[in-house]
Amino acid sequence: MPQVSLTDTSGRPYNLATTPSKPVTLLFFGYTHCPDVCVTVLSDVSMAMQRLAQADRDQIQVIFVTTDPARDTAKQIRRYLDRFDPNFVGLTGPLPTIKSAATEVGVDIEGMKKLPSGGYEVGHSAQVVGFSRNSGVVLWTPDTPIAAMKHDFALLVERSR
Repeated sequence: MPQVSLTDTSGRPYNLATTPSKPVTLLFFGYTHCPDVCVTVLSDVSMAMQRLAQADRDQIQVIFVTTDPARDTAKQIRRYLDRFDPNFVGLTGPLPTIKSAATEVGVDIEGMKKLPSGGYEVGHSAQVVGFSRNSGVVLWTPDTPIAAMKHDFALLVERSR
């Protein structure tokens, strides 16, 4: 996990490496204006989490880091994440810091792509990166079935005990 400090949706500092208190952390980089992939990935993670036993859910922290800090305010990130799970942590910060953290975990942030409408999209890879105290790092791509995610999440929790 990168030694990077960002800001959570309550305005408090959040260090990716030291702040999470749960044994399993799931990290996802995305943005609230994403037209398709981010919503799907977060929905799949949320559904996989809901299918876990409560005791296992309590051992996992899901962290969303915006790739579009220019548009994603703390309030907007919180509102967006609450649609999936109010326990998901949302983080923002300076784009160079976010890009540095993303690069450390193998997530590519390409930057802005202008749209004919005048808006823009932010190109980024969309894998979920899982960290566990005892099991190292696991990656899930956007096409990973929900049942497989649930299985893997439970296995990470089991191995972190």
